[in-house]
Amino acid sequence: MKLGIVGTGVIGTTLTRTFSAGGHDVQVANSRGPETIDAAALEFGAHAVTAEDTVRDKDVIILSVPFARIPDVAGLFASVPAETVVIDTSNYFPQLGGPVDAVDNGQVESLWVAERLGRPVVKAWNAALAGTLQTKGVPPGTPGRIALPVAADSDEARHVAMRLVDESGFDPYDAGVLADSWRQQPMTPAYCTELSLGDLGPALAAADRNAAPRDRDRQMERFAALTSPPTLQETVELNRSLHR
Repeated sequence: MKLGIVGTGVIGTTLTRTFSAGGHDVQVANSRGPETIDAAALEFGAHAVTAEDTVRDKDVIILSVPFARIPDVAGLFASVPAETVVIDTSNYFPQLGGPVDAVDNGQVESLWVAERLGRPVVKAWNAALAGTLQTKGVPPGTPGRIALPVAADSDEARHVAMRLVDESGFDPYDAGVLADSWRQQPMTPAYCTELSLGDLGPALAAADRNAAPRDRDRQMERFAALTSPPTLQETVELNRSLHR
């Protein structure tokens, strides 16, 4: 597949490396220009291009920029064909990017993204920590393989994204339509808790839409109070502890 990845943070870089190593034709871009992209992202054959080029003539575009930056890149998608699958990996943390009134008033985060871009999106890879994506992907059938939810309004687009999630080393879980994607946003039971396929469905079903923003803000306060950065496993355990 021809993949375009917009964003070279840890998640964007990890997916760039994973899919280029897997044989996909990958182009990657950031807001600063192709010459600023780290060589590590290009190690397995991905190509650094401009943001405009990375969305041109692609089967799939993975948008991996901070939630608050979505409006800044929306113009890139004006000429992207409707059949191109666009996958959004972002999460809303008002403490990091500032408040968004529509989301604070109840709009589902992913629907806000789709509205900004003027086109449907798929929600995937947002419910895993960057360290999880970097270090815990394993082949299909591996015992204890971590599962990740995928939400979309198009069955076809969801299935494409699920195939890519599988290729990235995680069991894909059909999380339904985009309006239900709040169930995989911070800090729901399915969010960054490294669950197996059998446990992910019940976790999504247990999500409380009213509690999630409160849990998100409370968790951010807990992390801010730590005297040293938590390890990956400590972070997962802190997230799990919200739901015991």
